[in-house]
Amino acid sequence: MARFGRKDDDKGSEWVPDQKDKGSEEPFVGYPAEGEYDAERVEEEIYDQRDQGVEVVAEGADEEPRPGSLTEQAARDAEARADAAAAQSGQTQAGNGGPHIAGDGATLGRDFIIPGVDSEDSDPYRWHTGQKRDHGGTDAIEIIDLVKQFGRTRILNGLNLGLPDNQISMVLGPSGTGKSVLIKHLIGLMFPDSGEVIVRGEPVPRLTMPKLLALRQRIGVLFQDGALFGSMSVFDNVAFPLRQHTDRKEGEIAEIVTERLTDVGLADAMDDAPSQLSGGMRKRAGFARALVMEPDIVIFDEPDSGLDPVRTALLCDLIQEMHQIHRGAYIVVTHNIASARQIGEYIALLWRGRIVEAGDAERMFSSENPFVKQFLSGAAEGPLTMD
Repeated sequence: MARFGRKDDDKGSEWVPDQKDKGSEEPFVGYPAEGEYDAERVEEEIYDQRDQGVEVVAEGADEEPRPGSLTEQAARDAEARADAAAAQSGQTQAGNGGPHIAGDGATLGRDFIIPGVDSEDSDPYRWHTGQKRDHGGTDAIEIIDLVKQFGRTRILNGLNLGLPDNQISMVLGPSGTGKSVLIKHLIGLMFPDSGEVIVRGEPVPRLTMPKLLALRQRIGVLFQDGALFGSMSVFDNVAFPLRQHTDRKEGEIAEIVTERLTDVGLADAMDDAPSQLSGGMRKRAGFARALVMEPDIVIFDEPDSGLDPVRTALLCDLIQEMHQIHRGAYIVVTHNIASARQIGEYIALLWRGRIVEAGDAERMFSSENPFVKQFLSGAAEGPLTMD
C-alpha cells in the first residue's frame, strides 16, 4: 500500500505519494496537515462506537487515505490508547471472552506472554484481589505499577506493593514468579520498563549513579549462597564493604567486624576460608557482611536455600534476633512457608507478576482467597498447578 506525506510549496499543502523510496530528495512529512487528524476526536469516536457495540475497524485500509479520514495506523494507535485507558480503569476485556489487556495497554498473547499463563486466558488475575491491609506504620519501600519484560516474556506486570518499616516482611511466591527480579529492582541492579520503585523516599530508577551508590550503602543483602569471596578469609569478606566504602581505620574496622561475627556466632571462624565453612555458616557470614554497614534495610534472597529444616529454623531465629537489635525494614524473599510462619510479621504473596494479597501474618494465614489459602497451607488442590 502506498505511503503518503505532505508536500509544502507556495500553492499550499497537498497530499502526494511519498517518493522517499524512489530516490526523491524532496522533503515530506509523514503526518496529515494540521486539523486533518484530531487524536482526541478519534478516541471519542472509538469510545462511542464501543459503547454502542460497534466493532472498530480502520477506515480506508485498502484505499488511499483522504484528508480527515482515519488511516489504518491512526485507528490502531487510537485503539491502543483506548485500551490502555480502559485497562487503567479496570475495564479490560476480561470476562467478555476477549484477550487480557495490561495496565499499560499491552495485550496478552499479542504483545507479551506470562510464564504459566494461557495466552487465551481473558482473566489471569481472577484471584488477585490486590488487597493491602494496613500494617499500622509507614512504608520503607513502595512499588507502583512496576512492569519488567524480557523479550516477549513479562515477569512483572503492573506490580503494586508497600513494605513496612521496622517489621520483618515476607515476599512469598512460587518458583519463577519474579521474586529475584523484584530484588534487583529494589537495589538498582535492574530498572523497570515502566512504573516506579521508591526506597526511603528515593525514586530508584531516576537516581544519578552517585546517589544510587549512596542508597545501596544503606541496604544490606544476603544472597542465596552467601556470595562470599573464595580467596578471602571470613574476616576479610565481612570487612570488605567497610574498606570499599568508608575511610575507617583498620583498628575500627576490626572492632566492627568482630562484633558482627560475634552476633552471628562466627567469632571463632573469622580466619577460616569460605571453603572450610558449612552451608549454614556461609549464610551467617553473609548475614554479618550484610549488617556491617549498619543498613536500615536488609534484603534476604532465599536465605533458607540449601539448608535443612533445623538450620533454617536457627537462621530464622538469628534474623529475628538481629532485627530486634538493629530494627529497620527486613525483607525476606522466599517460598518457604515454615519460615513465614516463624518470623513473618507482614506477608505479600506474589504470583504471575503481581501481588495477590498482602497483610499482617495472622490475617494472611486465615485468608479465604483460594490461591492464598492453597499456597500458605501447601495444599495440592487449588488455582496453582504444575504448569
